[in-house]
Formats: sequence, C-alpha cells, structure tokens
Amino acid sequence: MTEHDEAPRHDPIYDRLHATPEFTELRRRYRSFVFPATIAFLVWYLLYVILSNWAGDFMSTQVVGHINVALVFGLLQFVTTFGLAYLYARFSQSKLDPLARQLDNDYRNGGGA
Repeated sequence: MTEHDEAPRHDPIYDRLHATPEFTELRRRYRSFVFPATIAFLVWYLLYVILSNWAGDFMSTQVVGHINVALVFGLLQFVTTFGLAYLYARFSQSKLDPLARQLDNDYRNGGGA
C-alpha cells in the first residue's frame, strides 16, 4: 500500500460533532428546505420544457403585443431562481447559521460534549 492508497483520516473532533443531536438537527433543517425547493423548482422547470415541446400553440399565445406565454414562462424561471436564492438566504440566516455557529464554537473549543 502506498501513501496515495491510504484512506483519508478523519478528525476525531469532527466525528464527535457529527454524532451530536445539534449536527443531526442542522442536517434535518437544511434538508427540510433544500429537498422540497429543489423538487418544486425542477417540476416547474420541466413543466416549462414540456409545454415548450408539446404545447406549442399554448406557448405561442400572445399575452401583450409580441410577448407570448413562452417568454413570460422563461422570464419567470429567472424570477423563481432569484426568489429561491433569496428565500434560502433568509432561511439559512434564521434557521441554519445560529446552529452552525454553535457547532463551530464547539469544534473550536475541543469538540463539545
């Protein structure tokens, strides 16, 4: 076995933090936002793609002047992206960051309990 074949070493302090209920809670909170938001966005995006492919008449419907439904849906993709980024930032600041800071302090002070 060469030095390149060695398994990466784990920090025992990280292993202890990983086993804490606070770390489990941090992961649960993160996943409770990210998984549903990702699924919702992908469904919304796939709806746009599906409608663009198979509902051409609907997507080419004029809304105002030369602006059609496809253009409105396309622009709403950008709005959705920025909206989700904003919502995630607020969620992170209020629900994730305080717990992450606590875990970081525990790590810096020797691994907590």
